[in-house]
Amino acid sequence: MIYIGDTGVKWGYYNKNLATELNIDLDYHGKMPDVIFYYRKKKRLVLIESVTSHGPVDHKRRIELEELFTSTSLGLVYVSAFLDKSTAKNFMKDIALESEVWIASDPTHMIHFNGEKFLGPYSE
Repeated sequence: MIYIGDTGVKWGYYNKNLATELNIDLDYHGKMPDVIFYYRKKKRLVLIESVTSHGPVDHKRRIELEELFTSTSLGLVYVSAFLDKSTAKNFMKDIALESEVWIASDPTHMIHFNGEKFLGPYSE
């Protein structure tokens, strides 16, 4: 875990040592995502927006996050997090392409807005 924050406590948790190790130079005044974690095995930063705070990762927000993390060469994964499908349904039209949706009521699955990347048959 690198960062957890929200509108109330913007820098609630920040692992500055890990951020420095990964060459992540964060702007304390920047529009931070709600959660940042490092997926070490895949060398990716997972940037999570809780829809209850600012809304989903739409096209504009995806560009903002991409610009915020230009200091690192790690792959960026953009995730919009929802409490339930009913809430997610209201925002589906706004979700950025090449991003992910996670729904707390179905925590073991994700919705991928990235075309053929995950296209393939499922084993039974």
